[in-house]
This record gives sequence, structure tokens and C-alpha cells, in this order.
Amino acid sequence: MKQVKIQIPSLVENIRVVESFIDNSKDTFQIEDDIYGNIMVAVTEAVNNAIRHGNKFDKDKNVYLSLFVEAQQLKFEIEDEGAGFNFDDLDDPTAPENLENPGGRGIFLIRHLADEVEFSKDGRCVHLTFQLAPAPADETSTAEQIAA
Repeated sequence: MKQVKIQIPSLVENIRVVESFIDNSKDTFQIEDDIYGNIMVAVTEAVNNAIRHGNKFDKDKNVYLSLFVEAQQLKFEIEDEGAGFNFDDLDDPTAPENLENPGGRGIFLIRHLADEVEFSKDGRCVHLTFQLAPAPADETSTAEQIAA
């Protein structure tokens, strides 16, 4: 498994660093265009949440972003140095009473873009998993699948 990690101070302008990290990862690990967009939105939203809500814009606190590359999936881990939050008790942004609220859609969006979303460390850490398309089968296995 390949692994890449970066650490950024909790400044909103560092979202650009995260975007560059994802762009470089796309090129390095040949990430398909169809999931690249989902990764870009979900990971930058998670880092934004870590900066804003986790570390409360404290530039002395960091956000840690890790990418773990496996054969069939990419896993991103975003961790902040904040107090955490109750990720099981979030308002539904699609509920009629919440439609007019300006915020509250980030985690909803992340959960719909990533294949798996898991929280740990009392909500200070989020793990996002994106499944990769299976590698093209060689002719023998394709023929075996057709014959089966």
C-alpha cells in the first residue's frame, strides 16, 4: 500500500494546498476522471470542516491529510486537533425545516460522494473511501467469464 501525508495549518487559504495534493495524487496514481471530482469535493469539504468547525480557524492547530492507495480503493483520512463532535446527531439538511439554513450540508454531501465514510476519535477524524474501477480483465479471464 502506498501512503502520502501532508499537514497544514488551519487557514482557509490552505484549501488550495489540498486541491494541489489531490491534483498531484490524480496524476501520480492515475485516478480516473469519474471519481476525481467526487474526491476533490468530498476531501476539500472535510478539510474545510476540520479548519472551520474542528480547529475553529486556530492557525496554531493543524489538519492532517493522509492518502492510502490500494489496488481497488483510495482512502483519505482527515484529522483535526479540535474537541470533536457528535457525528451521529446531525440535522437532516433535506428536512423541510432545514432547507433555508445556509450551512449543514457538508457531511451530507461527503456521505453521498464517498463510497464509505467513517468517523473516529470522537469526530476529530474522518475516513473517506473511494472504490476504483476494477482493472481490465485479460482475455483469458474474460473468455472464462463468458463460458461460465
